[in-house]
Amino acid sequence: MVDEYKKYDTLLGTISATVSATAMLVGVHHYYRKQRQPDAELKDYLVGLGAQARLLSTTNIPRLQYTFQQAKKGYQHYDVDGCEMQMSQNDRSTDLLARHTKTIISRPVCWVSGVASMPKKINFDRHYNGTVNQNNNDSGMDFGVVGIDADRQIVWQTTMPERVHDIVVQPFSHSADELVNASDSHNDSCNHERDVVVMGRRPSEQFWVLDTATGQVKTTITASENRHFYGHACYSLDGSLLYVTENDTVSLNGKVGIYDVSSAYKKIAEFDSHGIGPHELIMHPDAETLIVANGGIKTEQASREELNLDTMRPSLVYLNRHTGQLLEQITPEHNQMSVRHLAMHDDGTVVIGVQFQGEKHINVPLVLTHKRGDAEFAPLTMPNNQWQRFHQYIASVAVDSEHDLLCVTTPIGGCAAVYDLNTRKLIDGVDLPDCAGASVLLDKVSGKSTSDKVGFIVSDGQGQLTALEVKALSHAESSDGESFDKNSIVLPNSKGHAMSFDNHLQTL
Repeated sequence: MVDEYKKYDTLLGTISATVSATAMLVGVHHYYRKQRQPDAELKDYLVGLGAQARLLSTTNIPRLQYTFQQAKKGYQHYDVDGCEMQMSQNDRSTDLLARHTKTIISRPVCWVSGVASMPKKINFDRHYNGTVNQNNNDSGMDFGVVGIDADRQIVWQTTMPERVHDIVVQPFSHSADELVNASDSHNDSCNHERDVVVMGRRPSEQFWVLDTATGQVKTTITASENRHFYGHACYSLDGSLLYVTENDTVSLNGKVGIYDVSSAYKKIAEFDSHGIGPHELIMHPDAETLIVANGGIKTEQASREELNLDTMRPSLVYLNRHTGQLLEQITPEHNQMSVRHLAMHDDGTVVIGVQFQGEKHINVPLVLTHKRGDAEFAPLTMPNNQWQRFHQYIASVAVDSEHDLLCVTTPIGGCAAVYDLNTRKLIDGVDLPDCAGASVLLDKVSGKSTSDKVGFIVSDGQGQLTALEVKALSHAESSDGESFDKNSIVLPNSKGHAMSFDNHLQTL
């Protein structure tokens, strides 16, 4: 009996010591975690334990499957904690259909982003064949795409065989009568599965179609003969067609390729972009007009060398999306103001991000707006004309139509700026080293854009996802026309990840 008591006493002592040691380790970890993420809470550990329990309970469920041929192309997929998927021993054999699986913890994806580098987990060709996959970046880091939830956590990550640029999310399907109200459905977009098109960095010969909820690669599209892609695409508002900026490698004229979603993204037509070097393109809210930013730069495919900087002719064009008919064409005041990135306000205002290719000492406006029928661009102003802070380079532009806000970023200048589009005045600028991607901020709890959570999320090359929240949002303008108090941006602490986010970040 004494021995029995001693046994229980030893067991209780062991349990007590284990609990105490675990509590101490959690406390120390949480202390240092708070230094990096001040909004971190102790309950996060309980959430993590619950997630791992669910993960362990479903490890035998083959939720996602990919063929070995896809793995050879350089696609790799990981669970939400970045762990490698395991190849099934029963299937790794004779018939080239060796499959691997992963289990996704069900969290809605609210943003998607390209990744310039993330830790390389495994090279499938080397692992299974002993060969090196020449399509993969072999530097110890991978190119990829990630899905991000409303809490700015990574839901899935998918490696890609080359560096990617734009990420284009398929709209909800709406009838013609419903298109005018399509924006009302946007708030619920985190809860729906759609396609996301991943464009290669220009000039590229491929784009990929992924599932937004899981990151699964559904299909790969290769450019047609004498064509390469220029980094951007957009859907028709009903989600049935994809429009892609392309280059004729013989004439070097810009093209817009048209791809039928219902036919596995088969190319069905193309028309002229009415310019050279078309980059981003977007759909007008009227659902019938395509807007194309012709950067004006001829790019040599192999070296990416820019061939005509002295004679370049950038322009913004409006095209009939069905026929390619040129409806309007506007050129900037300086021929080296490369019209590059676009964002659309629901009222039909186009916001243009410029990348100036001229001499460094020349100070030109880098953000312009335009509406159909206007004879020229309307530049946004920068206090004291300090566009030099942006080093002549705008990487992304993002518009919050509901609150009339604009965010622009520059990785070279290492800053982001937020504008009030009502007054066309700068609200605030924030230093964010190597920032590029920008998208509308969603509420952490609901995953929706709400009046209680107004602002933008900005990604950067240092792995940070930073919320730029606009406070003191006034619903009535003050006497001098200002809608916001000065210094009205708060900068919550960023959430860091072990990866380098690339140029663009898109909201579902």
